[in-house]
Amino acid sequence: MPISPNERRPLVMGILNVTPDSFSDGGQWFDRDRAVLRGHEMIAEGADIIDVGGESTRPAADPVPVDEELDRVIPVVGALAGRIRVSVDTTKEAVANAAVEAGATLINDVSASLWPVAARHGVGWVAMHRRGSAVTMQRDPHYDDVVREVSALLFERASSATAAGVAEVWIDPGIGFGKTVEHNLSLLGAVSDLVQGGYPVMVGTSRKSFLGTLGSAPGRPPVPVDERLPGSLATATWAMEQGAGMVRVHDVAATVQAARLVGAGRSGSPW
Repeated sequence: MPISPNERRPLVMGILNVTPDSFSDGGQWFDRDRAVLRGHEMIAEGADIIDVGGESTRPAADPVPVDEELDRVIPVVGALAGRIRVSVDTTKEAVANAAVEAGATLINDVSASLWPVAARHGVGWVAMHRRGSAVTMQRDPHYDDVVREVSALLFERASSATAAGVAEVWIDPGIGFGKTVEHNLSLLGAVSDLVQGGYPVMVGTSRKSFLGTLGSAPGRPPVPVDERLPGSLATATWAMEQGAGMVRVHDVAATVQAARLVGAGRSGSPW
């Protein structure tokens, strides 16, 4: 459902992992037809954008060859692009190029390096912060000042993209990507500071491991991945309240409801 001109709610990006090994839903949408069906379900649930990814970026994930990633992603992008705005979640220039040609209008870039592709095609670009690679990023990540260092890199990359002619530039602090639980909390607490940098902010916390740690009682095992909806909604709502313009989630319907409440608060609409 399109957003009403009077509905100032944040955008909701639905995650569609066309992978066998993503941390939360690996293999669930690996079949092409099932992936497209899930895309249609997210459209019905109120998603504004669907983010199609063919390579897992979870810690210690194996890299995927370009040809294989193309085979996973491009047919799904093409099948959905006529129904909803589609983003491609990739770090590979060849995949980004092909996805845009298939109808994607946003490049969600974990490497924060593909702005020349976005500039060339005239599409949007998300710069996400990640320290290290998928293999190395959670090996004792260290920052002297995580908020300052993450902000500096994102603002520098966003400025480069803008100078190159990219009209739509988003920044994402990369919760869980080369960060400890404490780093993640510091960045969540600083969402409003990121917003003050002048670029729209996207935040993705959905089902991530730090929610399992924080949501569990002392001395108990972490909350399982499929039971992290409360933490996902709480952190997404916090980010939206702090000014994030978009949240990236697995649970679209519930998050759209939360976003509508935040939007009503922003616009001063009666409940």
